[in-house]
Amino acid sequence: MELTRTQFEILSFLEAAGGGTTQRGIAGATGLSVGTVNKTLAQLADAGLVARGRISAGGIEALEPYRVRRAVFFAAGFGARLVPVTLNTPKSLIRVKGVRIIDTLLDAVIAAGIGEILIVRGYFGEQFDQLLSKYPGIEFLENPLYNESNNISSAMRVRCRLQNAYVMEADLLLRNPRLITKYQYSSNYLGVPVELTDDWCFETRNGVITKLRVGGRNCHHMFGVSYWNREDGAKLADHIRQVYEMPGGRERYWDQAPLECFKGDYEITVRECTFEDITEIDTISELKRLDESYRGV
Repeated sequence: MELTRTQFEILSFLEAAGGGTTQRGIAGATGLSVGTVNKTLAQLADAGLVARGRISAGGIEALEPYRVRRAVFFAAGFGARLVPVTLNTPKSLIRVKGVRIIDTLLDAVIAAGIGEILIVRGYFGEQFDQLLSKYPGIEFLENPLYNESNNISSAMRVRCRLQNAYVMEADLLLRNPRLITKYQYSSNYLGVPVELTDDWCFETRNGVITKLRVGGRNCHHMFGVSYWNREDGAKLADHIRQVYEMPGGRERYWDQAPLECFKGDYEITVRECTFEDITEIDTISELKRLDESYRGV
């Protein structure tokens, strides 16, 4: 059974909650009106997906096509703006208040029950082996071109494995692990609604990304955490390759393949979050503000 977005939101919430939830509680958690919740629960009950306010075995089965199968991390880069801290350590392995940056993402992935984890590594790649003691199931892929191309070279290493997958920049400090969920309804990017930004951002229409740009007003600040459903992930394999092989293609960011070069082939939504949920540490000064132990660097 193909679910509507509202049906999906309620079913996935019930699956995570495990029961004992009121209609008002569902409404508060999903942002839907109580009336919509009541109507949708009746539909789900008629279809055998919900019974006595709890998700049924049929409901679990209906969610299965929306299950996230894998998480892919791009962790090959140098992190030049964090020198001297990154002179001997990859950026995503830097510790903030004792915790490696990448661990905040990996812990959330594990908690969501996502079993397949791929990390594309390059700069000081062997240092990522330290993760195996805590996360023994990680699969590493090598990107020998990290120093002479942009992150599209990392995407090339995993381009055939992006179906039902999160794709994450490994140097993001995740403060809200609930952003990483077991199920996703459609392909999307995390974004923070802002009035003004000079960073990478999305223009949107009715929640759908229409343009990727640097700097904008009344847009969404972009974060490098995206999800790709089965259909879109399959298309990415060829589109990433085509962009990579274009003149100057190696200098592009991988996101430009679906969001610029082939944007007509995708309908990608923004999944809104806040700056309190996730942080991108770009400079030494930002790192020092987060962790006083770096103030002498």
